[in-house]
Amino acid sequence: MPTPWINSFRISFTTFVSYIPLIATVLTCFFSVILARATLRYVEATDKGLALAREEFEREWSPDLHIKLERVSSTEARVIVTNLAKSSVLLQLLQLRKLSHAVPFERCRLNDPLVGGLTWTQEMGKRILACTGREFEGPIAACMTFYCSGRMFRTDWFRSHIQVRDGRILSLEPSNIPARRVRVIERKGPERRREFAQDVTGGIHPDKPNRKPEEENSFAAGA
Repeated sequence: MPTPWINSFRISFTTFVSYIPLIATVLTCFFSVILARATLRYVEATDKGLALAREEFEREWSPDLHIKLERVSSTEARVIVTNLAKSSVLLQLLQLRKLSHAVPFERCRLNDPLVGGLTWTQEMGKRILACTGREFEGPIAACMTFYCSGRMFRTDWFRSHIQVRDGRILSLEPSNIPARRVRVIERKGPERRREFAQDVTGGIHPDKPNRKPEEENSFAAGA
């Protein structure tokens, strides 16, 4: 074998060996990009799953009440409140008004608990007739204020179309108008909530006995 050919083979082999780290770096970068894209896709899928889980949790546990006015007889009607959520609520205030009036006409204070998935009913014929009068035809609305999870909430105004003639309820049908979800009633000013149990001795410190100057001087003289 000629010597020049052997020398050229050695030079090519040495050059190939020197290119191995470069090839390994390129391959490492290529696979790193692939792994990074796979990680990003996994993170996006995880975020979507968490968002769906959070939305489902909020739908199940966020307070949601539905109010319906139903005619019982010509002189009586009832209010049906359904708790569509899982969390229990404490009904506080029921308001009735005609849509032509901005201020609620009737307010009924309550203190009734309503467990999730159950329905609360109350006869409100006299209050509805007091709100509409003896002659009225048009929409009326009902709203409920309730307490849940340490906060006060208020529903949207649920509308119904009522027809009253000579003090008698001829028809009372709910309107097919979508209502908004409940919203929190914000309190203005500092919160005045008090704790259920208070430590009455927390701010009292035992007083240290103070010695009189005469006692200190006599003690020093005796020493």
